Amino acid sequence: MQDIWQQRRSGPNQQRQGDLRTVWQRDRARILHSAAFRRLQSKTQIMNVGENDFYRTRLTHSLEASQIGSSLINQLEHISSQEQRTLLPDDNLMEALCLAHDIGHPPFGHGGETALNFKMLGAGGFEGNGQTFRIVGRLESYHQQHGMDLTRRTLLGLLKYPVLMPELTPPDNMQNPGSLAQWKPAKAIFRDDADLLDWVLAPLSETDKALFQSTEQLQQSPWQRSRYKSFDASLMELADDIAYGVHDLEDAVVTGTLAAADWDQFMSPVVTQLSPALRELLDELSLQLFSDTHHLRKNAVGALVNIFVTCIHITEALPGASEPLIRYNASLPEEERKLLDALKAVVFEYVINQPSIQQLRYRSQNMLLNLFSAFHTEPTRLLPRNTRKRWEEAFHENGEQAANRVLCDYIAGMTDDYAERMYLNLFR
Repeated sequence: MQDIWQQRRSGPNQQRQGDLRTVWQRDRARILHSAAFRRLQSKTQIMNVGENDFYRTRLTHSLEASQIGSSLINQLEHISSQEQRTLLPDDNLMEALCLAHDIGHPPFGHGGETALNFKMLGAGGFEGNGQTFRIVGRLESYHQQHGMDLTRRTLLGLLKYPVLMPELTPPDNMQNPGSLAQWKPAKAIFRDDADLLDWVLAPLSETDKALFQSTEQLQQSPWQRSRYKSFDASLMELADDIAYGVHDLEDAVVTGTLAAADWDQFMSPVVTQLSPALRELLDELSLQLFSDTHHLRKNAVGALVNIFVTCIHITEALPGASEPLIRYNASLPEEERKLLDALKAVVFEYVINQPSIQQLRYRSQNMLLNLFSAFHTEPTRLLPRNTRKRWEEAFHENGEQAANRVLCDYIAGMTDDYAERMYLNLFR
């Protein structure tokens, strides 16, 4: 069975002469050297790219998530049983998943994601994780048909939501989206990539596959979401959450976006519910976090990460499954999970949700809406030659919806800077 998860979709292939790397090392290298990964250097994480040279970008966030992912593996290697250790991903695989987890995000973060989803409602929708899966499995240029041609286990680990996009109905007036908040995407894989999803899940029994792809209704949303993810994906998501909750918090503190008074007001109800030992530690780290002394603040950041890394454990997430890679997940105890969720929430409330950031997001969303409209109206006139060729082939072979997916791939792959320059070229 292990050999099945190391297979590539292209089938058996010969490594270059003298190449002694493992399949996981090769996957990591393909991600690290891809154009999609390089573009993360100019894509928004929380603060807008270019406004301050301290802010994290999607690239630095992914590097930090990768380092945290390696720390999680190291922790589990020391505390897990022998049986559990056989399940742990190789360090190179763990790093590969964390490095790749955000490469499908479009310019301007989740605001750009919502704008593209609105424009694609008639052609299968858009969602950042689905685009990541599409990039690694189809769009990158390592293989003519199979993108980066990564191993099956790597692809499984990138599936945060291993279900297909629901059927979408575009509104009657596509020229006026109204509030874009109502067009947040469903969390799923594009139906255009159903064959790739089927290939990844092929080793699972029909029972395991049905369990793994079961869904639940989201609150305050018309969409359902998949209930389960693989063991590797659970580790990747934890690393992502810790990087977001702690390191993006550091950005907010250092730049003065989050004040100590706001932190105290938001976090006090959470801290009072913690165990005495953790409450005492949080009180101490809060003082260090907002200290004017740089090394004390860095110590607080490292100590916060350590809280979550050192309490990780393996749980049985899907007891009825026979495949260990989907039966088990890595998780945090309830107390630490609530703390991490609170750290993410304070970043959202005092950074992402502040009017200046939301005003920039509104502007950026409208830029992408207008870019999509322009390319959709004049594709053979405005698209670069290589993209125009793909658009023409898709249009003639499969119609307008397939051609719109090519437009979406092109715009989603833009960096923030490139999208803004393109917008100015067309509309200023």
